[in-house]
Amino acid sequence: MSDWNIPDDRPEYDAAVEAAWAKMDLATKADLLAGIDMWRTLAVPAAGLRSMTVSDGPIGVRGRFWSVTDPSLALPSPTAQAASWDPVLVRRIGNLLAAESIRKDVDVLLAPTINLHRSPLGGRHFEAFSEDPYLTGRIAQAYVAGVQECGVGTTMKHYVANDAETDRLTVDNIIDERTLREMYLRPFEMVAASANPWGVMTAYNSVNGHTMTAHKELMQVLREEFGFDGFNVSDWVAARHTVEDIEAGLDLAMPGPFTVYGKDLVEAVREGRTSEAHVDDAVRRMLTLAARVGALEGVRAAVDDRIEAIENPEALLREIAQRSFVLAKNDPPADGEAAILPLDRDAIHRLALIGPAAAEARVLGGGSATVYPPYVVSPLDGLRGALGDRVVYAQGVDLHEQILPAKHGFELSVRPVKNDGTELPAEPLADGDVKWMSYLPGDMNIDDFHHAVLEGTFTVDVTGEHVLGIRGAGHHSFVFGDEVLFDGDRTVAGDDPFEALFGPGVETFTIYLEAGQRIPVRLQYTPLSYPHGFPPSVLFGLMHTGPRPDEDRLIAEAVETARSAELAVVVVSTTDLTESEGFDRCDLRLPGRQDELVAAVAAANPNTIVVVNTGSPVEMPWADDVAAILLTWFPGQEGGHALADVLLGAEPGGRLTTTWPKKLEDAPVVQVVPTDAGELHYDEGVFIGYRAWERHDTEPAFWFGHGLSYADWEYECLTVEDDQVKIRVRNSGRLAGREVVQVYLAPEAGVDIEGGIERHRLAGFQAIAAEPGETVEVVVPLDERSFQYWNEQDHAWRTVAGTWTVKAGRSVADLRLNGHIKRA
Repeated sequence: MSDWNIPDDRPEYDAAVEAAWAKMDLATKADLLAGIDMWRTLAVPAAGLRSMTVSDGPIGVRGRFWSVTDPSLALPSPTAQAASWDPVLVRRIGNLLAAESIRKDVDVLLAPTINLHRSPLGGRHFEAFSEDPYLTGRIAQAYVAGVQECGVGTTMKHYVANDAETDRLTVDNIIDERTLREMYLRPFEMVAASANPWGVMTAYNSVNGHTMTAHKELMQVLREEFGFDGFNVSDWVAARHTVEDIEAGLDLAMPGPFTVYGKDLVEAVREGRTSEAHVDDAVRRMLTLAARVGALEGVRAAVDDRIEAIENPEALLREIAQRSFVLAKNDPPADGEAAILPLDRDAIHRLALIGPAAAEARVLGGGSATVYPPYVVSPLDGLRGALGDRVVYAQGVDLHEQILPAKHGFELSVRPVKNDGTELPAEPLADGDVKWMSYLPGDMNIDDFHHAVLEGTFTVDVTGEHVLGIRGAGHHSFVFGDEVLFDGDRTVAGDDPFEALFGPGVETFTIYLEAGQRIPVRLQYTPLSYPHGFPPSVLFGLMHTGPRPDEDRLIAEAVETARSAELAVVVVSTTDLTESEGFDRCDLRLPGRQDELVAAVAAANPNTIVVVNTGSPVEMPWADDVAAILLTWFPGQEGGHALADVLLGAEPGGRLTTTWPKKLEDAPVVQVVPTDAGELHYDEGVFIGYRAWERHDTEPAFWFGHGLSYADWEYECLTVEDDQVKIRVRNSGRLAGREVVQVYLAPEAGVDIEGGIERHRLAGFQAIAAEPGETVEVVVPLDERSFQYWNEQDHAWRTVAGTWTVKAGRSVADLRLNGHIKRA
């Protein structure tokens, strides 16, 4: 990281912060810590402080407005970003996100997510980087450095152990000290020590009996031991305790203004329940953030030349996706000896492309990370762009598990209406969801708002029974054609305010329609109250699903399409109802009849390639029966182009950052549901991911670090000297390629430590590129922490003395060279 431009604070910051602080009274300081709406902080003109804006990441920058009128670039998911195993590429990702932040007037990006893949059932698995703390830390360092060197702040999140979604507002994660230090705190330590992050976000959950926003002990670890000096913001509505939170070091309780700070904090100080000194500490940290991002008058921002734009961002999005794809399997075709991939463009006369996700790309996970991209390139778009009408498409199955926001056939807009009946101009909608989160179009004041009108037309494309619905708490008046389908109030159950955003439509109406009909639609929505803990937000939606097709017929058509082609590419995927913020997964099966579809296509055409379009692991019962498996994660808006590139010869650069099980029951850690007491016990200790698989001697589908190349790699020699590992590798194949050289440490047998030491620990890696016949020498430095464990009796790191084996190879299960190193 020596060549990264980590911004330093300017010498004049301390004086400027003190001068601004001195111009604020207690009420102003308390309001500054409370926020003013969903995404912004208070402006204090008398102190020279402008409002600062924060925004959700991590795969794009949404900005203040969740609307198709304010589109955002959609990058590949964090699981994809980390699969590059390339901090240099991730730094460029950070630069791109910084440029997007500046374009959208965002000062702080609420990212990266550096929680771990503890269980494959975690609902936000796709938002985190890896099951390994060292890899997570290295990728997060690059992400933070790339964003902040361009003058935009970041927040490491979610501090700490926010690794599942079930009962996330109330769960108490019970974790021993060693496990916390070695696994879940380690990435935060790595980022804080090297990249100077300007922020951290404390999580919803509790750890060992204390909510994270009020966890004084763990905040002291972050600040006093790890050297973190940035601001601490709560996850949205996570702050619940005025006195405990301010005394633990929570600086900003969001969203504002109805938080535990503001007037509640003023009262706590005046009543003597807490000291104003705690308030002052938090205010100084907020003012330091303001100085760094250029929100404080009289001082220059930490970065003078803020990046305004990335040249040709579409090409970078395409490159990121290519570099993330993991080629998990690549066997010879039925009539050949060489591997089926890459495909010979000129030899293809007919390619069968199958699966609903091939035509309607799944590029994002569900939840607060969602953005509206300006366009999306589907696999069908990408392959037809490369091969033209040689690509023949068949849907295969239907994935509409539940009613979804109205989209296909609908042309919709929405407008707000004032109390006096004045209507503001309508804005277009990408689908039936309206998400006005603490703002209204035209900067309408919420006190002037009375109702919203969603209207447009529905052009029926399929004859049959259509299901329509609504969602959102409030009064709905729903008119379809000339018929009133619903006129009344509805409520939303549950404590999680995100239920109003992502919950299902519950009022449904089934109507028989003929193809070609053009029907006017009108939904008038009046909020009766607003989501608890959120600033006033208008959240409602029009839902729809078309007639369910005859899936037996769809599968039969797909089989015939595959049988008549030289090869078949089947794209399988999860849905928003499978992988999303707000809930964990119940299983690892692909939704619907996709497994049946793959099996049927593979039986009809042995030259079948399966593209797995998911953010996290899924079961693949057909894996032995297909020629190739390509894991594309959620690939972002350029995913279809990147897929065509890789299938036709561009190197798939990705390696797995988490171990993929064959079956859920094989996975060593699956528990994500708390006990009746609300506790979730991390009884597995440090043994998650590949550490746990090795301990249980269970064979997964694909090991951590796995990924095939279009090149052939020879590992020729390994030497260890002065805590550096030198590995010589050679591309012995016919094609240029990329390789990730991975270094693991293995202690000698019989280490006498309670709980034991892992069989292997990732200790370093380097991504390289080489032409055919080219040799590359890789130098990987070894960190002393890789030889240590956390001693709970001494509350300190201790080195494991003796001989350690140094291993290098292509994955934790494919280690080809050995060396040795001693520790005293």
